[in-house]
Amino acid sequence: MTKAEAIEAAALNLNYEQCGIIPLAEIDDYTERLNERIKRFPETRQQSERLYTFTQLNRTFPWAKSIVIGVRRYGKYRIPPHLKGLIGAYYCVDGRRDERSPDYQASYAFEAYLNQQGLRTFTERNFGLTALRWAALKAGLGTIRQNNFFYTHKSGSWVYLEAWLIDSELELKHQDTQKPCPEDCHRCIRRCPTQSLSEPYSMNRSTCVSYLTTFGPADLCKEPHYQEMGQWLFGCDACQDGCPFNRGKWSEDETFPGLDALAAGISLEKILDMDYDVLRKVMAPKFWYISEDRVYKWKINALNAMGNTFNEGYLPAIRKAAADPHEAVRAMAEWVAARFALPALPGSEGKGQDPVYG
Repeated sequence: MTKAEAIEAAALNLNYEQCGIIPLAEIDDYTERLNERIKRFPETRQQSERLYTFTQLNRTFPWAKSIVIGVRRYGKYRIPPHLKGLIGAYYCVDGRRDERSPDYQASYAFEAYLNQQGLRTFTERNFGLTALRWAALKAGLGTIRQNNFFYTHKSGSWVYLEAWLIDSELELKHQDTQKPCPEDCHRCIRRCPTQSLSEPYSMNRSTCVSYLTTFGPADLCKEPHYQEMGQWLFGCDACQDGCPFNRGKWSEDETFPGLDALAAGISLEKILDMDYDVLRKVMAPKFWYISEDRVYKWKINALNAMGNTFNEGYLPAIRKAAADPHEAVRAMAEWVAARFALPALPGSEGKGQDPVYG
């Protein structure tokens, strides 16, 4: 067994679905993909230019020689039914920061193995140290489909990727045998609520629901796609749910630690009723794309979802939000009420700006 094969065996022993290794320089041509994206969607220039750090890694890590890529399946966990359509599935079972997660534990165990083999390593678990899908494609671990997600034969797109830089010149590539997307299949494009995915292998990140519900602007009153966002609170699975290559790929055989207990406290009404300390201490650590200093966005998102699927049962929650400590939440509640010609909501006048978030 070669050193590269031993690394793969260690990954598989830790329940990684696949593992590959590519030379460091093979990621450099991702620069061309970024250039194409910026040219196609110039409004995303600021976001996309940050990703140039994903290429030419030798400038930042002159000691690095290769990239180890691991594939882990998350389409094995049970998602509480009432969270489907509210929170993107991956974010429900995201183990990148959750020490209770078997995936988190396996990641650190695998890195420890690499170090025990005398390898110097570096990784970035939050957002990846490089273009992970591109690296996994180069390693032959799967394919990228029209919705831009990475797919394996076994698990469809319900996988996530990890990568480590190592200081040894190793290579281990596989041969992916999946069929390409049929040229006449555009189900993922048709399913995209905001048409962020408007053509194959292309996406405008600035209008993606996953972006709009997380890193995007908090003022959804001015967001052109607020209606298309539907009930989504955090993330979106529309293009993946509509893909025929994902059919039958999610099994729900396992329970993610703590998810059921957390999910019991999540609904549109319960989000609006949450104390800001709870949002910071409970929601922010789990769904960390909305940072502690922006947790009021949960209430903005919940109000928008209520406005998109309004029923009279939401009125007490909207009324309470009109007296929220945060000015933006109060304004959103008034805006939702105005959309449905509801009477002026009492309690919103004269409230000062929140001392922490204002």
